[in-house]
Amino acid sequence: MQCKITRNAAKILKLELDKPENEGLYLRVLITHSHGDHAHYGLDMSKPAADDEIVSTDKGIDVLLTKGADLLDGVKIDYLYFPQEGFVITNPSKGNHGDH
Repeated sequence: MQCKITRNAAKILKLELDKPENEGLYLRVLITHSHGDHAHYGLDMSKPAADDEIVSTDKGIDVLLTKGADLLDGVKIDYLYFPQEGFVITNPSKGNHGDH
């Protein structure tokens, strides 16, 4: 499985992961809702479960993805400042290029 994190997102995520209360936790990408051929995604912090795969990224952040969840393979985590500030999670490899 693969996960891409942009430079903007990595800066924000590292600040959160470095907090003492998050020691031992991983970033988790999860599907909050799916319909048809695409999904809506969310982020959480947790410890790995038996059905998780730990995916290393080129930004030095390991991400938890649920094994066998096809819509999670290839997710991209970005952090945008405009039109509103916040995380945007898409999966371009599955045709999901943003909210609709």
